[in-house]
Amino acid sequence: MKLVEMSPGLNTSEETFSAVWNFCQALGQNPVKTKDSPGFILNYFLIPFNNDAIRLVEQGVAEPADIDKAIKAALGYAMGPFELLDLIGMDTQLLLCEAMHGMTKEPRAACPPLVKRMIAAGHLGRKSGRGFHKYKDSKMFGA
Repeated sequence: MKLVEMSPGLNTSEETFSAVWNFCQALGQNPVKTKDSPGFILNYFLIPFNNDAIRLVEQGVAEPADIDKAIKAALGYAMGPFELLDLIGMDTQLLLCEAMHGMTKEPRAACPPLVKRMIAAGHLGRKSGRGFHKYKDSKMFGA
């Protein structure tokens, strides 16, 4: 991932922040400045977004493969939400939800029941060979 979310601390000097910003750019990364807040930018958006996608499946609106296809085609995303969830793992999604919901009390950040049922069934995603999709192995990105 090319994104680096940078959050200066209370004692971070502008000189230090600029040096790290330039270092990130020299590494070919894209830094963005954010305040120290739950989820920063990406996860503040992604956790509720992924949970909304999970709730679509829970409510029988569409299957994960069709939701992934729609999101990629319509929004131009490289991965659909279920491909991403399978990559990070249901156990990780649960931890992210618990942390975000615990700090923000945002209802959309609360973990959908399907995630907990999948974890109990051992359907963690790529790492277990099955999540929202099935996998022949746990290798990622052709490794």
